[in-house]
Amino acid sequence: MLLKKQTVWLLTMLSLVVVLSVYYITSPEQKSNELAAVKQEEKADQKEKETKPKTEAKEGDTVISSIAGDEEFEALRLKLQDERSELKEQLNAVVATTDLPAGERSEAVDQMKKLNEIAQKEEMLETLIKAMDYEDALVRADGSTVKIIVKSSKESSKSEANAIIQMVKKEIGETNFVAVEFQPAK
Repeated sequence: MLLKKQTVWLLTMLSLVVVLSVYYITSPEQKSNELAAVKQEEKADQKEKETKPKTEAKEGDTVISSIAGDEEFEALRLKLQDERSELKEQLNAVVATTDLPAGERSEAVDQMKKLNEIAQKEEMLETLIKAMDYEDALVRADGSTVKIIVKSSKESSKSEANAIIQMVKKEIGETNFVAVEFQPAK
């Protein structure tokens, strides 16, 4: 009887290793050089300290302002991706813990699925905004808040911001607050 318990335990561990290996291989996130990411974050922090908003106009739930920087877009994307990767790793650790009840592990899996859905919606919105003849866009969704930074070579207007807000609310639906910032292209 003892041999059978050991065999079951061994097979369980092997299957867990196989499942985690398949998940790791099929995971869409790309691992980057940690040192390069840290240096880019430091550069982004320095840029944020140096740049200040030039103009600001508020109307309802729309914020329009001008800030400079191509590198800022990439730095913000990297920072958001790193934060989500850390959260996914924490959730994976919760899922892998056998001491926790099944309900908590299931909740962690649901949170991981929600993170993936949010990331996909953000990418889709960025693509849709770029299709509206803008040079670049960065979409960050946090719960019921969506922040959008649009890089445009043309003059920005409130009607364009409202068109973007309506598109976001149509695609995401559960948002209460949408902020749009326009950055002039260099």
